[in-house]
Amino acid sequence: MSTVQGARARARIEVTAAIKDEARKQLAQDGAAKLSLRAVARELGMVSSALYRYFPSRDDLLTALIVDAYDAVGQSAEHALAKQRPAASPATRWTAVCRAVRAWALAHPHEYALIYGSPVPGYTAPEDTIAPATRVWSVLLTIARDAHQGKGIAPPRPPAPLRAEAERMAADFAPDLPPAVAVALVAACAQLFGLISFELFGQFHRVVEDREPFFTHAAEQLARSVGLVLPA
Repeated sequence: MSTVQGARARARIEVTAAIKDEARKQLAQDGAAKLSLRAVARELGMVSSALYRYFPSRDDLLTALIVDAYDAVGQSAEHALAKQRPAASPATRWTAVCRAVRAWALAHPHEYALIYGSPVPGYTAPEDTIAPATRVWSVLLTIARDAHQGKGIAPPRPPAPLRAEAERMAADFAPDLPPAVAVALVAACAQLFGLISFELFGQFHRVVEDREPFFTHAAEQLARSVGLVLPA
């Protein structure tokens, strides 16, 4: 790459970052539904036609923000798992990852709302968002797999009406795990983000005051529901 091409590439990266930073400010102020390319361009001192060279539509910009948010929370989960001592129990690892996801959400509430809040009217997420969206799930799945291989998991027994669905789930995304664990993982992930959403969106107001220990306890119970053996 020539010096001129390198300078252009760096300039494009910088402008793209500035556009996304301004868009995040708009998310915080007005919500995703009111995100406007024209307003972003105006705040950056750009003409709209110049901004369209970076993001052809509002949906393209939203997709970039969504992918960034999924990648950021996924990276937080991955780092939390990587920081655990080799001797740490699967339940301890699980709880550490859940706490890291909550910490990211509390630090980035508007980005969390973008990916786990109400759908944006008129927006349909493309396939580009699928892989980033599974990063947290993949970390929790890894913990369950490691526990299963090390005999550190006690699979729950699903009720008879759910057994066929449990087998389908396991075949789809966790063929190396007992079907009961696959079902429990899906339920636990839904409850994890439900806990965080309740906290961020105000449903715990005047209900749960000391929220950090409450969340840690709830995360430990989710680990138990998956069959992870809690340390003594």
